[in-house]
Amino acid sequence: MRSILAIVNVLGALLAMFAAYYLLPVLTALVYGEYPELRAFLVCALATLVLGLLLLFSTRRYRTELKPRDGYLLVSLSWLVMTAAAAVPFVTIERMSLTDAYFEAMSGLSTTGSTVITGLDALPHAVNLWRHALHWLGGMGIIVLAVAILPLLGVGGMQMYRAETPGPVKDTKLTPRITETAKALWLVYAGMTVVCVATLWAAGMTPFDAICHAFSVMALGGFSTHDASVGYFDSALIETVLIVFMVVAAMNFSTHFVAIRKGQFSAYRRDPEARWVLVGLAVSVVIATAIIHSAELYPDLISAFRHTAFSVITLATTSGFATEDYSLWPMIVPMWMLFLSCVIPSTGSTGGGIKLFRSLIMIKQWFRETFALVHPHAVIPLKISGVVVSNRVVNSVLAFVFVYFMTIVILTFVMLTTRLDFITAFTAVIASINNAGPGLGQVGPATNFATLNDFQTWICTLAMFLGRIELFTFLILFTRTFWRK
Repeated sequence: MRSILAIVNVLGALLAMFAAYYLLPVLTALVYGEYPELRAFLVCALATLVLGLLLLFSTRRYRTELKPRDGYLLVSLSWLVMTAAAAVPFVTIERMSLTDAYFEAMSGLSTTGSTVITGLDALPHAVNLWRHALHWLGGMGIIVLAVAILPLLGVGGMQMYRAETPGPVKDTKLTPRITETAKALWLVYAGMTVVCVATLWAAGMTPFDAICHAFSVMALGGFSTHDASVGYFDSALIETVLIVFMVVAAMNFSTHFVAIRKGQFSAYRRDPEARWVLVGLAVSVVIATAIIHSAELYPDLISAFRHTAFSVITLATTSGFATEDYSLWPMIVPMWMLFLSCVIPSTGSTGGGIKLFRSLIMIKQWFRETFALVHPHAVIPLKISGVVVSNRVVNSVLAFVFVYFMTIVILTFVMLTTRLDFITAFTAVIASINNAGPGLGQVGPATNFATLNDFQTWICTLAMFLGRIELFTFLILFTRTFWRK
């Protein structure tokens, strides 16, 4: 019981800090003279602050160092509670139902980018910015941000950091203390966002659009300020800028940190994920362009390459912007794009899916097993970039991938019980659990998730949540072992 109250104390601190984030839509409402929205966001900020302080001070006597087990419960509760707080403006301002508001907030914080809102072009600037600000905050993770701040409250952050990144990950402890690591990653993240804003503005976006889309692209979300998404701008230059930053955001931010701080751009060459992100995207774009061009969907090869490259990269990196209705393309292309969303984003990036590092381990294990069949007595260490990966890590990857695909299968069958067609049900689950945005069928790039009923929407919300915290962090809470003293 004492540990539960200690977790509640931390949740109160997180809510109190989250209240300060409402300053972004408040300032936006002031700039654009949206006074009803201004009052609504101020009320939301005050309510969040009061609730946070109430939880914080009513449980302050139970504040203690968290145990590793506590981190898993705290991470799960943090995402659920923060999403609830973030959903309040959608209910009070846009009069959305609880289901739709929670979905929109979860889509924002999980950097999925699926939406149930139509008429984005006419949406108040403050509300639109709030959606994109949720992307940006969720991009590096509410918990990683808290790791840099909670030590000030006397609560260690390493437990939460481990819970946020379950299973095998590369060593991303770039500085001696986890707090400094989190600050370093946020500094790189924020700096790249500023550069992205400036570049998009220079490419032709308005300052407001540039800020919103920079928030989206650095988080590999998919929210846009327009119903037509990036297709609204019809600009090859803007699409090129977004492609560059999508690829950057799909790589490990610790690699960016090393490259920028130490001036060692060879860090990208040494990072096995970075190489395969580029190779996988390049090969996929070339093959997909050839298929689309042969289908004569565009007047020339240049047009086919432009639209194919953007669509492939945006979905593969789990960003989810759209310029074309790729659901009308030969089915092999959009299905391959959805598959890429499972494997392309790197560990330590803002993307979703299995993560490329786990995929590399699976491939290496495949080759190791085939070699062992021929040489059963051979000792065959599994190596990634010359570093031996322990069998414990390999087994963890195998377990994660199995649970990942079984979750997709189960949720797809649940969706099918609601009489959805298979393409819509399957791709809605894939897109949600990979935090990739649009799927196909009724949830394709030409429409949105508003076509789903409440039950289907909650299933997709659950999939987004599971994908963001990478399954085990939440599923472990349902084991008897977790609750046993």
